[in-house]
Parts: sequence; C-alpha cells; structure tokens
Amino acid sequence: MAAANLPPIRRDWLSKTLAGFVLGAVLALGCSGLFLQFNADMPLSVRGQLAMWMVPPVWLGVLGGVFFFASGLRAWLWLGGAGALVLGALSALRLS
Repeated sequence: MAAANLPPIRRDWLSKTLAGFVLGAVLALGCSGLFLQFNADMPLSVRGQLAMWMVPPVWLGVLGGVFFFASGLRAWLWLGGAGALVLGALSALRLS
C-alpha cells in the first residue's frame, strides 16, 4: 500500500493520551478505594495488597482504551463523568 493511501494521524491523540493518563489514574484509584470499602471483612494485609496491585491494570486498560473514543473531548467528558461517578460513590460509602 502506498503512503498516499494511508489516513493521516489524528490531531487529538495528545488530548486522548492526557485524558487516559490523568483521568485513568483518578478512575483506577477510585476503583481501588471502592474495592477497599466493599471488602472490609478481608484481612487488611491481603486487602491492601489487592487494592494496590489493581491500580496499574485498570490505569493501563483505560490508557489503552482511550483511543477508541471518537475525539479527545469525548474522552475527557466520558472519563471525567466515570471518575466523578466512582469518586461520588466512594465518598457516599465513606459517609454512611
């Protein structure tokens, strides 16, 4: 295939990457906190290790999946909404 037939690189890859990096970290840490809240009956040594080691796969999964969004703005909006939902659930669980 000739180089002229290839589609150009989209200009919003930087926006998508930053959304996955920043909001993916928020989402991963929030999911780790939810895991800690829902598994309070588990011993702390096991629960802490599982919560700590679940952050990188979630974060990298979000960072890898962010390029399926149609635009950088959609990535920021959807991941921001998901992060707000997770952090809201976490704060609601901590208050109750």
